[in-house]
Amino acid sequence: MGEQAVTGADGSPAPEGAPDAGGEDAAATTGSPGPTTAGMTADGAAAGEVEVPSAGMIADAGGATGPQSHTTDIVPGPGGVMTDEVGVVTGELTLRTEFADGQVTLHVQYKDADEWYVVTGGKAPLPDATGLDAVHSIAVGLLNRPEG
Repeated sequence: MGEQAVTGADGSPAPEGAPDAGGEDAAATTGSPGPTTAGMTADGAAAGEVEVPSAGMIADAGGATGPQSHTTDIVPGPGGVMTDEVGVVTGELTLRTEFADGQVTLHVQYKDADEWYVVTGGKAPLPDATGLDAVHSIAVGLLNRPEG
């Protein structure tokens, strides 16, 4: 391998080709880390300015700030589930608990159908998506009554 010149912080050659272990070179290697982007760009923009979709790996989500949801198949007890759009729905259903814009909303659909209906009274403020799992678990526990 060939030789490389070793320079100090001011760009001048270090004595005998070795870094100054106690001076500015030591601070540069053990002090504050360099820029986090290392000068890299993506599509011509600095790394801090580039959004990387799907890097957060959120299940059933539109991204970290977009809508997020959980779904579970349920069978409600006698009386079914009351919805805003069509009234009571009964039988095998799918429950979707969705978080978007600081609000959680419960939706149901007949299993494998296309139309979703909002559960009556199934909207509430939720500060962030971290509570979505708990809300969905509670909703499933309340609405899923396969034994009647």
